[in-house]
Amino acid sequence: MNKPRLSLALAAFVPVFAAFGCENKSAHPEPKVTSAPGAAPAPGEKTAGPRLDRLTRAELNRLAPELALPLFWTEDKNKDGALDPDELAVYWGLERGAALEEYVTKGPTPAFTPKMLEAYERLVKEKDATPKDARRAAVQKELAQGRVTLVATDLSKADAEERRFVAAIMKASELIEVLYAKQQAVTDLAAKVPADDLASRTLFFRGQGPKCEAPLTEGDPACGALLPADMPKTKLSGLYPADLLAANPKFCDELQKKKDKALLDPFTAVVKGDKGALVAKPFHEVWPDEVKAIAKELEGAADALGSREPALKDYLRAAAKAFGDDAWWPADEAWAKMDAKNSKFYLRIAPDEVYDEPCSTKALYHVSFGLINQGSLKWQQKLDPLKTDMEKALAALAGKPYAARAVSFKLPDFVDIALNAGDSRKAFGATIGQSLPNFGPVANGGRGRTVAMTNFYTDPDSIATSKEQGESLFCKDAMAKWTSAQEPQLMSTVLHEAAHNLGPAHQYKANGKIDREAFGGPLASTLEELKAQTAALYFTEWLADRKEITRDEADKAHVRDMFWAFGHISRGMYGENNHPKNYSQLAAIQLGWLMKTGSVTWKPEETAANGKDKGCFSLDLAKMPAAITSLMTEVAQIKGQGNKPRADALIKEHVGAPGEKRPLHTVITERITRAPKASFVYSVKLD
Repeated sequence: MNKPRLSLALAAFVPVFAAFGCENKSAHPEPKVTSAPGAAPAPGEKTAGPRLDRLTRAELNRLAPELALPLFWTEDKNKDGALDPDELAVYWGLERGAALEEYVTKGPTPAFTPKMLEAYERLVKEKDATPKDARRAAVQKELAQGRVTLVATDLSKADAEERRFVAAIMKASELIEVLYAKQQAVTDLAAKVPADDLASRTLFFRGQGPKCEAPLTEGDPACGALLPADMPKTKLSGLYPADLLAANPKFCDELQKKKDKALLDPFTAVVKGDKGALVAKPFHEVWPDEVKAIAKELEGAADALGSREPALKDYLRAAAKAFGDDAWWPADEAWAKMDAKNSKFYLRIAPDEVYDEPCSTKALYHVSFGLINQGSLKWQQKLDPLKTDMEKALAALAGKPYAARAVSFKLPDFVDIALNAGDSRKAFGATIGQSLPNFGPVANGGRGRTVAMTNFYTDPDSIATSKEQGESLFCKDAMAKWTSAQEPQLMSTVLHEAAHNLGPAHQYKANGKIDREAFGGPLASTLEELKAQTAALYFTEWLADRKEITRDEADKAHVRDMFWAFGHISRGMYGENNHPKNYSQLAAIQLGWLMKTGSVTWKPEETAANGKDKGCFSLDLAKMPAAITSLMTEVAQIKGQGNKPRADALIKEHVGAPGEKRPLHTVITERITRAPKASFVYSVKLD
């Protein structure tokens, strides 16, 4: 499962990878990953052409999505207020075949091409343009709630074999996007985006479908990438019979109760068989051409590596086979054998998470690809000797019938992500931690792999925005413990992901039922993520008690984790068709519980740390340890006992019913949504 912070199906929208900036002048042969790249010209190098200074950096980056232009102004490096050729990036996805060379010339004197100059004029005109109708105005409002945030990776210094390997992974990622679109049943809808509506084209690309999902437009009936007559009225899915899913609000509940448990297998689609009976059909039989094409690219990626990276090659070949037969356990075994010591690359390509499908049961295809960051070794060395004690601590809180078990999971590797595709590519935000696989013998045996993504939210724009949002919600006492340093957030992510392997997890049985059977898919997912994130708070205190971290480090981590909760609360508690938002609901439960215990207090008359907003959250850090322990006990016991009524009570008290508006949630949403959320885009440089 994952910890987020926060495909188009048609050929015209198939993503491609584009270069950015100038060459990295470093002689170091290792790949470089950065969140906001753009190499400066070499000494003596000049640029030529007209001065592009009629738009600020923020304006250009806001307007480009409205015209479906894959352009990003990385930074104003020389502080002259004008876009220079070495400050422009071109990213993946919006414009088929797009490359930086179409917008910036190569050579000792880089200059903007006629195509770029024409695009800039269009952007200047767009600044003062008025949307034609309410729908297009709503689409622009949706896009404005996302701040394009570039994650760029320079692999131009890698050797030829590695670059061929990466090129094959890119092609496989394009195919994953197409396959994911079919799982989400949006393949045919891309063609219905109005041809002259470029903003809607971006919306469809960003969200991998036509629906608006930003907080201020998610419920707006006027907002969508399609004309009203073409917009789907209910949640779409290519994993179940469309007519049954649309007609029966309790379809998922009834599916859980079917005697044929194969219907719940994560690697199958539910289809109508003879005489209308529901049957489970493996993915490779539903989409045979698509999985064969992906398998071919993975075999090609393995061949490209030659004699190097044996662990990665084993995984590539095992994954290729699994795409063809849906027997994922051998691929999981091969994947789990990879780590920071035997591979420089990180790759997961598989169907894994279940959050974004109506019944939270079927695994969705995705790619996460990046480079191992050796900084993870510090945390592995610190926590590895403590895993058994951590399991015993959670077991003691859970009580009977749960009993501590032998745990052998790997602690997180740190990864600098180069590319997310399919289910891993979100409209807003990105996963910052993940423990996989979720199913099968590797998961059940605690042999899975956990990673923390370290290069998201590290760009200057994200750092500045987070601080401004924090100052609008926290009182001065809490803000005094604010830090923009990455370490407290990394620690929280490491502990969250480790906790997925501790205590009563997905495959643990209470009263003979695993969690999906005891709670139903959506609630089971919420509870598992609530367990993991509360464990991140709990084990922060646990480590402080053992002098593994300082009290100050623990306090700063708690402040940042509360801010993380605010961010998810701002996204609302329920999505389309009242589908629970797992992270939003766990965040609301944490905030409500900590307020009930007095460790977090809303002070309506006090001015926030920004000196402007009236009303703010104060943290009594001295009360935090006991409050966290009490919540950890509650969650561990609910999962350990399979106690659904107790879980439902948490939802009722702290989350509420669909459509219910809670005053503090409204305040949090208003202040968080003043600034757009990060909308990550990707660029990989291979030459």
